[in-house]
Amino acid sequence: MKKAIGMAGVVVISLWVLWAVVPPAMATAAGQGLQYSCSAQVYEAFEGARLKAFTEETGIPIELFVSSSNSCVYRVMQDMTDIASSTRAIYQRHKDHGLLEIPFCKDPLAIITHNACTVDNLSTEQLRQIFSGGITNWREVGGADLPMILVVPGNDTGAYKNFMRQVMKHKEIKYDYLTYKSTRVLEAIEGLPVGAISFISRGAQISHLNIKALTIDGKKPGDANYPYYQIFYLVSKGEPKGSIKAFADFITSEKGKSIILEKGMLPIN
Repeated sequence: MKKAIGMAGVVVISLWVLWAVVPPAMATAAGQGLQYSCSAQVYEAFEGARLKAFTEETGIPIELFVSSSNSCVYRVMQDMTDIASSTRAIYQRHKDHGLLEIPFCKDPLAIITHNACTVDNLSTEQLRQIFSGGITNWREVGGADLPMILVVPGNDTGAYKNFMRQVMKHKEIKYDYLTYKSTRVLEAIEGLPVGAISFISRGAQISHLNIKALTIDGKKPGDANYPYYQIFYLVSKGEPKGSIKAFADFITSEKGKSIILEKGMLPIN
């Protein structure tokens, strides 16, 4: 049975999440506050540390909304936010609407399981077979006699779209549990039986000690020839100005890059 996973566990779907780094009233009072809509994967990877560093350095408070990449880009297009982050490139229709993208980070798309799983490596073909329903038990790939439990981020998320394009080559993805927010797959892997498998940003996974990233064809996430990567983007309407430009400049500054490197990812620019 296909199920939805939300914030509280495996039965409640989380429609959206809103965090305020500072109270909205402070941002309004400051007159230069920034409204930032952040991809869930980007937030989980490093935004807590980076947003704190940005506000400490610039004095600009941030009102933060965390959701899927698609929702964040939509909010920029509808003037609901000043700037967004996304784990996939914008479409031409977004560019026609005046949106501009700034790539700032390259992050492996990791295949994840619980640490107790005895399998450490999968081939590309095995991975496709697993998520298309052709392989259903870990013994088929050299592991224990355990059913595979497929946990998949919602099809509105950057993780899903990137996995579909890079791994599945647009072949249909099967699932047992579907999470509305991409990073909820981490909670699912920790809470479900050992046979659960999913995919997410390596930067988001790395701090979860009960979860491991599998090698693919013998290549580890972060290796130069690892096959699956996501590019993280900032998205604004038109050229960034004022506090929006300050934010973009900070992310691409040496300090901003150092935070990306500390999290095991690669800065761009």
